[in-house]
Amino acid sequence: MKSLLIKTILSITILGALVACTENKKPEINFPPTDLTVANMIPKPLKTIATNNAFGLDQFTAIYTSQTENGFAEVGQYLSDKINEVTKLNLLVNERSENSVDRIIYINQSDSTDLATNESYQLYITKDSAIINSKTAEGAFRAVQTFRQIIPETSNDTLAEQPIWPIPTGKIIDAPNFEYRGSMLDVARHFFSVEDVKKYIDLLAYYKYSILHLHLSDDQGWRIEIKSWPKLTEVGGSTEVGGEGGGFYTQEQYKEIVDYAAANYITIVPEIDMPGHTNAASVSYPFLNGNGKKVKLYEGTHVGFSTFDTRKDTVYAFIDDVVREISAITPGPYFHMGGDESHVTKKNDYIHFVNKVEKIVKKHRKRMIGWDEIVTADIDSEAVAQFWASKENADLAVKKGMKVILSPAKRAYLDMQYDSLSKHGLHWAAFVPVDSAYIWTPENYEGIPTENILGIEAPLWSETISNIDELEYLAFPRAIGHAELSWSTQENRDWDNYKVRLANQAPYLDRMDVKYYPSKLIDWKKSKYSYTEIKKD
Repeated sequence: MKSLLIKTILSITILGALVACTENKKPEINFPPTDLTVANMIPKPLKTIATNNAFGLDQFTAIYTSQTENGFAEVGQYLSDKINEVTKLNLLVNERSENSVDRIIYINQSDSTDLATNESYQLYITKDSAIINSKTAEGAFRAVQTFRQIIPETSNDTLAEQPIWPIPTGKIIDAPNFEYRGSMLDVARHFFSVEDVKKYIDLLAYYKYSILHLHLSDDQGWRIEIKSWPKLTEVGGSTEVGGEGGGFYTQEQYKEIVDYAAANYITIVPEIDMPGHTNAASVSYPFLNGNGKKVKLYEGTHVGFSTFDTRKDTVYAFIDDVVREISAITPGPYFHMGGDESHVTKKNDYIHFVNKVEKIVKKHRKRMIGWDEIVTADIDSEAVAQFWASKENADLAVKKGMKVILSPAKRAYLDMQYDSLSKHGLHWAAFVPVDSAYIWTPENYEGIPTENILGIEAPLWSETISNIDELEYLAFPRAIGHAELSWSTQENRDWDNYKVRLANQAPYLDRMDVKYYPSKLIDWKKSKYSYTEIKKD
């Protein structure tokens, strides 16, 4: 603790010297009182203490990092770029300025024992400095999202001769409640471009998501190039729901998505759904088919009619190639094998199949995730069950000592309609308005012990959506609520408080051109969308 104090004093001394030695220092600005505790931060931090002054972000601010390696300099540049998007300021990063530097943002690698995880951070804001302490660049990146959220959308030009953005002073101590904080995007039913996925990643990163699960195959389409089995994309990637053109990612495009996600500290989880939801694969290579019927391209939305032949060695050779090629270009620890709604697969065949696939996934050094049906097989506790429907399966997963990802359809499915007037979505599980998506307690949901919960994932199935605008309509604002459920502790979650902070996300969402659903439950701040537009559409 003594060494930490010495390091902190040293950092502050260096910062003070950097500020003090600049020329033409401006007179002190008298800011109106602020209150950091009521800032519109989502997810809500673990602890926030206000000191009721302001840090003046302006052209005389610079960014420094204690490390130029291990990702810290990149986080500093990322922050500079994001500040520029809002303010048009061009803040230098780790460079001496020809102008005076009055205030400093300092991103510091710290070995403090108070930073319990790689994502933990401390943010100290005074009139002269904003200091981020974190063990890793990942923690600094999460802190940067918080800092971005407390930058005013507009400057206060009455305070100084130049535009200045007053940021509330105080202290934030923060860490995630769950490590796995995910959303799933179904690119199989309808295909989404690389640029669409990147935009979704940008939005997820802002709310501190750590996982993007890509549903890459289904009955209607196969969306990832497998070089050893080219017909998967040539044939299986040629269509989608409704008969439109489909599409797929080359391996280079997929790596582009993976790299972009990694730069935003988001891990890609690839899913190849099997043994059901496999019509697109079986049309491409008919020997895979196990339902005894002639296969053809499918553009509908029914489920449960397809299956691999679970007793052919050649099927497992095929799966080995698929898992191998995808795993080689996916640095994250997980591979999702689907496993849901395989209604025409006989029970013993299903168990045999899941057992074999788990071994293949392990062979390629990945940890297997599957929808909750997989727990009926003889898998070990290393596998992860994604609970979407069956409490019985969730209980069995716990009994087997497995980790569980919470994705209850009636709370977390982003493709459920908000209400009967919703333009897009389904409602087979429930109508899920914005409050229902937020007001549930993951820590004791359906009696699943907290120690068995790996985290939360909000899936977005794409049967009823075909472009980024429709994707955003279903995902937002509910994905914002799931971000808070995943990151913030139970005692820090409160609907009445949250809905005020959510209302004030409108300027950010508008600036990002997000076509979110402007729920009547929220008093949106200067939303460019109106409720009459919903009814009109």
